Amino acid sequence: MAEKRDYYEVLGVDKNASADEIKKAYRKKAIQYHPDKNPGDKVAEEKFKEAAEAYDVLSDPQKKARYDQFGHAGMGGAGGFNAGGFSMEDIFSQFGDIFGGGFGGFGGFSGFGGFGGGRSQRRVPRGSDIRIKVKLNLAEIAHGVEKTVKINKLVQCPDCNGKGAVSSADIKTCDHCHGTGMVTKVTQTILGQMQTSSPCPYCGGEGKKITNPCKKCSGSGLVKQAEEITFKIPAGVQSGMQLTIQGKGNAAKSGGVNGNLLVVIEEEEDALLQRDGNDLIYTLYISVPDAIQGCTAEIPSVDGKLKIKIEPGTQPGKVLRIRGKGIMDVNGYTSGDLLVYVQVWIPKKLDKEERALFEKFKNSPSFAPAPEKEDRNFFERIRKMFS
Repeated sequence: MAEKRDYYEVLGVDKNASADEIKKAYRKKAIQYHPDKNPGDKVAEEKFKEAAEAYDVLSDPQKKARYDQFGHAGMGGAGGFNAGGFSMEDIFSQFGDIFGGGFGGFGGFSGFGGFGGGRSQRRVPRGSDIRIKVKLNLAEIAHGVEKTVKINKLVQCPDCNGKGAVSSADIKTCDHCHGTGMVTKVTQTILGQMQTSSPCPYCGGEGKKITNPCKKCSGSGLVKQAEEITFKIPAGVQSGMQLTIQGKGNAAKSGGVNGNLLVVIEEEEDALLQRDGNDLIYTLYISVPDAIQGCTAEIPSVDGKLKIKIEPGTQPGKVLRIRGKGIMDVNGYTSGDLLVYVQVWIPKKLDKEERALFEKFKNSPSFAPAPEKEDRNFFERIRKMFS
């Protein structure tokens, strides 16, 4: 699969572009690659879908913020039309209002697949989204994970195949909107006649009426059903991040477009390692003798146990940085580090023999506190500045 292009590059705008500039850029691209202008051109069709996918993200403040921070990975690998079952009809339905008219009246074009401005004005129904929370431990966040969840969702009724009627003969065209699902009202104003369209109140915008409804779904065409859904979560995600699984939400009436499954990430606190962005922090306690003489210590990491060397004379508060042993960036470019904070454990109670031993070293020059060489040079520079 080809790597997705940057959404800003697709629309030809910069990251600081306003909502109006993004909308204008999308309209320009959509008109350029509209199927009616490029009949049979598969490349143009893909660019038309690509522009719609980019606009779908950049026109939504929340999606745009996630994309700016995490890139395509922030969309959960399923953000956009090409990833999860959205058709050309869906694009015209979702963004047709940008051009005026119904599914895609692009300034006089007839439309694509029967969805032009001069034909049906009825919008395709869309199912509602389902939002769930998924808890991940540190190892799952570090390496990425595949999860399977079981959810109750609306699906097409198996008895009537989503039609809502016992048979096709029981579905009649609405007499008021003549099957369009929309009614037009013309009002006279001081500026002349004004025409407005709205969903038909008699059929709820569906363009049809059911005379003999299905008993299982009571004419809605939808029933509740449990479904197991498996999806992949990339490495490096953070608490609060939301992944979108296209088409895995509730089904829509009349064979419309399914909603999405929104997966909100919740990070479980680790007992040993603390996360700071993509870095991991571990506090290592060593004894006074080990700090003086040096030692080898075993520490935890997301890849298992690691052995590190503690140099002789290590001071409390020293930070050891282990490169690349943190969390992989969600975009997959770099990894954070593992920071080891070394603390020297000072015993509160000593027995008689231990106390005598420390008394022996009390006046030893080796145990006398003194600034490090670098600190002495720093103080010397300060002294010269004010002398």
